[in-house]
Amino acid sequence: MNADSADADRIVQGLQARLARSHPASLTDIDRRLVAAFERLTLGRPELTDGRIIVANICVEAGVSRASYYRSPVAAAVKEVLDAPQVPRPEIEELRAQVKQLKTAERTLRADHAAEIRDCRDTIATYANQIQTLALRNAELETEIQRLARSGGQEGGSNIRPLPSRST
Repeated sequence: MNADSADADRIVQGLQARLARSHPASLTDIDRRLVAAFERLTLGRPELTDGRIIVANICVEAGVSRASYYRSPVAAAVKEVLDAPQVPRPEIEELRAQVKQLKTAERTLRADHAAEIRDCRDTIATYANQIQTLALRNAELETEIQRLARSGGQEGGSNIRPLPSRST
């Protein structure tokens, strides 16, 4: 028996002890079914429900109505047990809480990733525009250099000398 199972057994035994002290001989069949259902849920072995320790699941596991549950002395004892902060929960509840945290973290990571992708795309578009602008300006300057070189060669005595052509 592992530690979680031992803790669950102590919880159920505490519940049974409370019921025995407060209602020594008056436990009905419904009360016993409720205790058994609570025990199954606490041990993490539900038969009919998802395993959460809630009133609805205890009632379904026991096969009784909620009204019968609330009329039973088991309801008050279960409430006391569940309100105690040191009561360990079955592994399935801990796993559900962990899954919920992981889903929240995943949503946050996905949102951050999407924002980063948008920023990268914006940066790429900006760089592409700058490259296009610089390429056009470079072409204009090349045309201007050629025009100046032609006009300098016609005047003969001017101070304009042709630039060596670039080989690309």
